[in-house]
Amino acid sequence: MTQADTIPEPFPHNQEALLALGYALRDAGYGFTTVTPVTHAIVNARSCNAEAHTLRDVFGWSRPFRAELLPGPILALMREAGALVEDGNRLRASVRFSSLDGELFAHSVYPPSATDAVFFGPDTMRFVSAVLAHLEQRKTPLRRAVDLGCGSGAAGICIAKRSPGAEVLLVDINHAALRAARVNARLAGTDGVEARHSDMLRDVEGSFDLIVSNPPFMIDPAARAYRHGGGSLGAGLPLAVVEQAIRRLAPGGTVVLFTGAAIVAGTDPFRDAVAEACARAGLAWTYREFDPDAYGEELANAGYAEVERLALVVLTVTRP
Repeated sequence: MTQADTIPEPFPHNQEALLALGYALRDAGYGFTTVTPVTHAIVNARSCNAEAHTLRDVFGWSRPFRAELLPGPILALMREAGALVEDGNRLRASVRFSSLDGELFAHSVYPPSATDAVFFGPDTMRFVSAVLAHLEQRKTPLRRAVDLGCGSGAAGICIAKRSPGAEVLLVDINHAALRAARVNARLAGTDGVEARHSDMLRDVEGSFDLIVSNPPFMIDPAARAYRHGGGSLGAGLPLAVVEQAIRRLAPGGTVVLFTGAAIVAGTDPFRDAVAEACARAGLAWTYREFDPDAYGEELANAGYAEVERLALVVLTVTRP
C-alpha cells in the first residue's frame, strides 16, 4: 500500500492542542511552501524521500517518520491534538502547516483525498495576492468583510491583519475547514475574526464592503467539496457565488473572486455568464486571466472533452 492509497484521516478536533502545536512549530523556525498535488507526488516518489528527516518532511511533505525524529514536546502535542496516526512501524502527521504572509496555516495532509479536505495550495497564494492587490488600491474604509468558502481562512485572516477594527467573517459549509480557520486566526493573532458555518451566505446576515471567494471550479468525479464546482464545466459554484455576493454588496462594496474558467473554442462561457449577471444588477466589473493555462492534466478527464484550456481568472465586481 502506498501513501496515496491510505484512508485519509479527519482533520484534528482538539483546537487548543493544535494551536499549541502551531506555536511550537513557529518557535522552531518552521516554514513550508505547499506545492500542487502533482508536484508533491513526484517529489515524494523519489527514493530518498520515503521517510521524513526534518520538520518540513513531517508537517509539509506528509512523509512517515520514526518517533525519535521529533522533540518530545512536539510529539506530545501531536498526540493531544489527535494529529498523529500510525503508518506501519512509523508515524505520520494528520495535519499540514504551510507558510503565507508571514504566518503558518494548518490544513489537510497530502494527499487531500477526503471529501471534506481543508485545501491550501498555490491557488491559495494566488487568491490572497489578488485580495491584497485590491486592499492596496482601496480608497474607502473597510468595515465588514467575508471570506466565502474560507477553507483554511487564509484570505480573511490576511484581510483582518490589514484592517484593524473591521468585522471579518470566515464562512464555510465544511466543519473541518472552520476548525482549521479558527486555529489559524488565533495563530495569526487575529482573534476578532469569526468563523461561522453557512451554506454560501444563507446563514449570514447583512451587507459587506468586501466579499472574497476562491470557490472550487473543477469537474471532480469524486465530488470532493473543496474541488468540485458542479454545473456546466465546473462553473456551477463560482456562478452561484457571484449571484449571491452581488446581492449582498454594500454601496461601494466589492467582490474579489479567484477561480478557474474552462475555455471552449476560444470562448469563456463563465465570463459571458458573469457579464450578464453584472449587467442585470447594474454593477461595474473587471475580469482578467491570472494564468491562461493551468491544470492541463485535468483535460484528460472526459468531462473536459470540448475544453482547450483551463484558465485561472480574477473577477472584481463593484457596486457604485
